[in-house]
Amino acid sequence: MENQQLSKGINPKNLLLSGLLGAFLPFAVLAIIILTKEDVFETWMLFPLTIIPAGGVFGGLFFYLMGFQWFSEGNRKLIAVIFSTLFYFIALWISSVLAFSITGHWD
Repeated sequence: MENQQLSKGINPKNLLLSGLLGAFLPFAVLAIIILTKEDVFETWMLFPLTIIPAGGVFGGLFFYLMGFQWFSEGNRKLIAVIFSTLFYFIALWISSVLAFSITGHWD
């Protein structure tokens, strides 16, 4: 019964859109950085191009759920949006550390 109440009102289209938006920002920034470098594209760059946007997906999904589903009114929404924004950037940071440590470029 409680599980049905938690999932009630979650629009899969909006959930997918927030995940894609969460992944698009870091992917676009990484793609611009990689494409503007004078070096040739190397295969190790595939790890950051996949792992970091994956962290962005989780951050975007968390942002949607916190700000628009779980706490959707009043001051609690403001606090949820601030907290989930911080969580988004922390998820990007952790996924960046993971991606660059796998490739050996994190010193």
